[in-house]
This record gives sequence, C-alpha cells and structure tokens, in this order.
Amino acid sequence: MALKEELGRLANDGSVRCVVIAAEGRAFCAGHDLKQMRANPDKAYYQELFTRCARVMQAIVELPVPVIARVQGIATAAGCQLVASCDLAVAARSARFAVSGINAGLFCSTPAVALSRNVARKRAMEMLLTGEFIDADTAHDWGLVNRVADDDALDAAVDELTASICAKSAVAVRTGKAMFQRQLQMPLEEAYAFAGEVMACNMMAEDAGEGIDAFIEKRAPHWRHR
Repeated sequence: MALKEELGRLANDGSVRCVVIAAEGRAFCAGHDLKQMRANPDKAYYQELFTRCARVMQAIVELPVPVIARVQGIATAAGCQLVASCDLAVAARSARFAVSGINAGLFCSTPAVALSRNVARKRAMEMLLTGEFIDADTAHDWGLVNRVADDDALDAAVDELTASICAKSAVAVRTGKAMFQRQLQMPLEEAYAFAGEVMACNMMAEDAGEGIDAFIEKRAPHWRHR
C-alpha cells in the first residue's frame, strides 16, 4: 500500500518528469509472501490481496509520467508483473525473471495480465506454464525489458534513459503516455481517430510550436514546461 500511496502523491505533483522504481538488497521483487498467503486460507482475503496488487499496477499505468523499473536480482511472480507494468525497464545483466507460481500449484493469473501485454503470447505462456527463469538478455530479446547493463553500470544506464526523457517536452511526454495506454484498448479505426485528435491538440501546445521552430532553425528547443 505504501507504493500505491506514493504513486498517488506523484500523480498530483506537476514537477515530476519521470519515476524510477528501484529496490534495495539482492532482489528487485520476489512477489507475494507465500507463507503469509498460506496462513490466511480465506477466499475473501485472497480476493482483496490480488485486488490491491492490481490497483498498484494500474496506478503505474495511469501515472501521467513514464515509470522505469530498475531491475537487479530476481523479479518473480508479482515482481515480474511489476516490471511488465512499468512503461520502461532497465535490467542488470545478472537479473532473472519468472512467473513461477505454477511450481507451487498456482497459475500466475494476475501477473499474466501485464506479462501478456509485453511479450508475445507463446513466450508468455511458456513462462507461465513452466515457471522457468529467463535471464536479462532473454527478457530483452522477448520485449520484457528495454535495456540490459552490466551490474556496475545499471545506475548509469537508468540515468541515461531518464535524462533522455526529461530532456523532452513535459507536455508531449504526458500527452503521449496517456494516448499510448488508451489507444491500446481500441479497434484500429477508433485508435487512429483518437490519435489524430490528440496529435492535433498537441500541435496547438506552445512546446510543439517551439520544437518545430527549433528544428527548422537548427537549434536546441527551449521548452516552456520542463
């Protein structure tokens, strides 16, 4: 719940340009506490647990600014779901990913929602049905992460990606993230109509005019909202 509350605070902070989700210790996120789950054998408890988890994942998607996962160690089950829910992900070369609930007799149904929206269907099903780990390079090849860096260069790789985003127009980035997430759920014709309207509105923004003028004049743009 602490993460959900922090995401809510960040959503209302207009000065935020990009969010990085990182972890301390050897693992990025190992998912739910199976001992705690086993100690509460009640369906209502489980329903509330998975609903709260889903709200966190949806809060990441709905955050106005891009969210980057900084992944070290393992990201398993809901931890892999967390990586998949972020807009972007940078992984240490030693990182490993799995949706391993199947090994304990539990299909990772909620992680499957985010995972299947990142990697190809058969790749997702392979992970979900075998519970096997994939390494960072495989995760990159399958589309689960954007970049892989040597362990001692992970922070530098995250900083480089963050800096690239923050150098762009805040208006364009916020507009773009909201548009991208919404159009994913639309039929093709509806998506193009929606995207055209959003782009027309974006063209009316002061930053768009400045950016185009800067391109024509071969100079760096000076964004009004940074």
